[in-house]
Amino acid sequence: QLEESGGGKVQSGGSLRLSCAASGRTLRFQTMAWFRQAPEKEREFVAAIWWDDGTTIYADSVKGRFTISRDLPRNTWYLHMVNLEPEDTAVYYCASGLKSTIPVRSTRAYSNWGQGTQVTVSS
Repeated sequence: QLEESGGGKVQSGGSLRLSCAASGRTLRFQTMAWFRQAPEKEREFVAAIWWDDGTTIYADSVKGRFTISRDLPRNTWYLHMVNLEPEDTAVYYCASGLKSTIPVRSTRAYSNWGQGTQVTVSS
């Protein structure tokens, strides 16, 4: 089970940090990620991190502004967002899944999803 927190409303240029806590099982051999979905748009990849070695990957649209990280003892990963833009407004979802040959940018790579948290950026 994944539990998200940290969404909210900010002005353009502001910052937020999202958290996703996993309960009940080990996260070894898994990829943890953040996706987002704006109204009437498909869910899109934001960032991913490999639990075992911390390797990260980002969507081009957030590179340099968003940072994904993990806290092993807490079984939690984060998305720290700075310089937020109105185009970042969306429901943000955390996800986890066993590493496989499915590209990490695909929603199909993940079997567990959080409930989603709203991020709204006003201009």
